[in-house]
This record gives sequence, structure tokens and C-alpha cells, in this order.
Amino acid sequence: MKRSTTPSLSVRPVRAPRPVLAAVTVLTAGALVFGASACGGRATTHHKPGTSHEQAGGSVGRLLAADDGSGNRLRQVDAEGAPSVTVAVRPDSEDGWNVHLSVRNFRFTPDSVGGAALLGRGHARLFLDGHPLARVYGSWYHLPASLVRSAGGGTGLTARLYADDHTAWAVNATPVQATTSLAAPSATATSPEEQRTATPQPDTTVEIVVSHGRVSPDPGRTEIEKGRIVELRVRSDRADTLHVHGYDKEARLPAGKTVTLTFTADRSGLFEVETHESDLLLTQLVVR
Repeated sequence: MKRSTTPSLSVRPVRAPRPVLAAVTVLTAGALVFGASACGGRATTHHKPGTSHEQAGGSVGRLLAADDGSGNRLRQVDAEGAPSVTVAVRPDSEDGWNVHLSVRNFRFTPDSVGGAALLGRGHARLFLDGHPLARVYGSWYHLPASLVRSAGGGTGLTARLYADDHTAWAVNATPVQATTSLAAPSATATSPEEQRTATPQPDTTVEIVVSHGRVSPDPGRTEIEKGRIVELRVRSDRADTLHVHGYDKEARLPAGKTVTLTFTADRSGLFEVETHESDLLLTQLVVR
């Protein structure tokens, strides 16, 4: 019998490949997760020094398609807690006028101009009969007579509030603003006491918005000390007439414009403030 000459084969166990690819994948995924969580789980954005990512990318209110008449889009917010402004002017003893802006729920932020819109922050702009005059970054602004002349003259001075991104703050699709009239500059100097007497500052300000037959805030009672100066700031979405019973004070309410009515509460009692055409109760003044 012949022996088989076929060589025998030895079988060696196959070793599994090292999990290099799996380790790299795990490390890469971990780096991505860590990188995303390092900035709040969202991509970073460039922003001004001192401004957080949330501020730079934040958004408040609702951006409307309409603009303020000067090319700046309206940024609408709720009436409750919305920014507001009143404007007063007095002739300067040397030249032009001194303009004073009183704001509520608002802070001037000149260092953030050009940044994101943050509620209650920004700057103001002055318009004369609709023509732009200047930007304002604080409560006081000196308006030179030469600037008024270069704008073509006029008497209706409007102060309007803007966000840092130059959108105009708005309530009920109406820009947040106030308007007053420019008096002729005085040729003679007046004392600070005379200026304060000529431009009395209100002790109590009541702001009311009428929209679609509803009053905001809801009609309530405002306690006022007798002899104090009261300022009513009312805006209606339809033309109407503002009336203060007992004091016989009235003012026309053009649609979509804020009207300011100022008077001295020199009579005690309960006095209703209402609209004539729509017969709406706006508020009650309790003077003691």
C-alpha cells in the first residue's frame, strides 16, 4: 500500500481586527457632542464684545412687513410692558430748543447700536413734520435752530423709539412715539425756575390703548393727590374723542396716533375718562 504524499495543512485561528475604526468614530462623535454643548447646543455667531450669544441671536416681538414711514420696519410687542415716550421742548436761551424725552419700560443703549433687538432697549429719533432730524441716545438733546431750518422748518416735533437693530418699536402696528409743537425760540434768557413753570412736569401719567373696541389695560381706578398734574396718553385704532368728566377736558383722537392730555387735578371726587363716539370707559380718576 502506498502512502499519500499530499502534505498536511495546519489551520491557524483567525484573529479579529483591532477596533481602530470604531474607536476613531466614538472619539469623533464625542468631540462633536462636546463642541455643541460648549456654546449652549447651537452654532456660535459673531457678536459685539460684552454681548452674549443669546443677546446677539435673540428676537423679541414680531417683525411686521409695514415700516414706520421712514423705511424702518415695525417690531410689534404687547401693549402691557411696552416701551413708551413723552416729549417736551423749551426754547434755549442762546439757540434753538432743549428737547426732553421721558421714557418708560425703556433704556437708552448707545453702546449696543447695530446689535440685536432687546426689549426695552435702543435709541430715539426726532422728526420734524415727518422729516428726520437726528438720533437721540439719552433723555436730553439740544436742537439747534439751524438744523430746523435745514429741514425746511415746521412745528410738529416727533420722538420715536427704536431697537438697537434700527427697527421701530410698535404696539398695535403703530410706532411708539410722541409729538409736541415747537414754540418760537425766545430772544431773551429765562431762569431755570421760569422754565420749570412754563413746562410743568406731570406727577401722574396714565397710558391707555384702545384696539378693536377693547381697552388696555382694563379700566380701573387711579389714585391722585389733589393739586397734582395728570397726564393722559391715549392711542385709539379708530378716530374718536377723549373726554374727562367733571373737568370738561376733551381731545381729538386721530386713528393710530397717541394723544396727550395734561391737566391739574384741582377738584376732589371720582371722575370717569371715556371716549365719546365708541362710548368706552377708559379709566376712573380718584382725586383726594
